[in-house]
Amino acid sequence: MGEIVALKEISLFRGHQTILDNISWTIKKGEHWAVVGANGAGKTSLLRIVAGYLWPSKGEVMVLGRRYGKSDLRELRRHIGWISQELLAEIPPTQRVINAVISGKYASFGLWVEPEKEDYKRAILLLERLDILQLAQRPFSTLSQGEKQRTLLARALMAKPDLLVLDEPLSGLDLTTREQFLFDLERIAPSATVILVTHHIEEITPLFTHVLLLKEGRVLAQGGKEEVLTNNLLSQTFDLNIYVQRRFGRFWITINHSTKSSQW
Repeated sequence: MGEIVALKEISLFRGHQTILDNISWTIKKGEHWAVVGANGAGKTSLLRIVAGYLWPSKGEVMVLGRRYGKSDLRELRRHIGWISQELLAEIPPTQRVINAVISGKYASFGLWVEPEKEDYKRAILLLERLDILQLAQRPFSTLSQGEKQRTLLARALMAKPDLLVLDEPLSGLDLTTREQFLFDLERIAPSATVILVTHHIEEITPLFTHVLLLKEGRVLAQGGKEEVLTNNLLSQTFDLNIYVQRRFGRFWITINHSTKSSQW
């Protein structure tokens, strides 16, 4: 399979409001993408379309070789690992962590079938690799924010997905917990194609090869991260004067508030 994701002229409307405007985007096998933009740029809507949780108003969507409208999206979702802030409210509060992880195999909230022995073995392996095996019997609601996000990562990996979609998974995490999550992602997720939604450039680790910049529902730029994460393009994306530096394989920004962004 050469193309993991292929979007052709995608648009999304809500009444008279345009959420996404004529987006075409292709992700090839071996690529890992970060989607960057300000709040309201359309990042979450775009990723919900990719993951099969939202239908575009127009355009064509192909994911993992399956064309939307001609495929069973419930079956397709089993091949897509999904993490978003919405999931925190969907996981039953009293559900044990190990069962929350296993539910990822079935792309469900709650367990409606009797798990197999192999399900428990894989869930334990994932919890162990993420260093949270000690949480296996804890109710999900009792976890810290960081523990919940690592549980969701284990859940997303449960079905050995071909595509891993992460919608701002680091929101609300402190520096230590954020870096641990990014380290875990680099360490155990590369077998899947990864898409990360963020508006923090420093979260784009060496794992990621490409970047899509969104502004007001439109693609401002897309391509290799070195070509996209530039002073000019990031300044346009956020309407700020941004200076980018690359250190230790990651990108860091400095903001100059003394000059208008139009001068970039």
